[in-house]
Amino acid sequence: MENKNKLCPIDEQKTCKNIKALMEERNITPLQIKEALHLGSVQAVYKWIGRNRSYIPSTENLVLLAQLFECKVDDIIVYKK
Repeated sequence: MENKNKLCPIDEQKTCKNIKALMEERNITPLQIKEALHLGSVQAVYKWIGRNRSYIPSTENLVLLAQLFECKVDDIIVYKK
């Protein structure tokens, strides 16, 4: 059985770095994202932009982030080459 990451066309680390960069460009804090996306905890946002193991947001949260950042979902996601 192949590793899930080999099948995934999304570069998770680069996507998470991109989320952090978009937040910085737009002066949006993790707390603001937590509130805008109605997340249970700000820790979810920190998992997306964390230094160690980064997790990409769910599809629904990616769509909501795109609305918050005023961009397309494809402007957030970084694909593997």
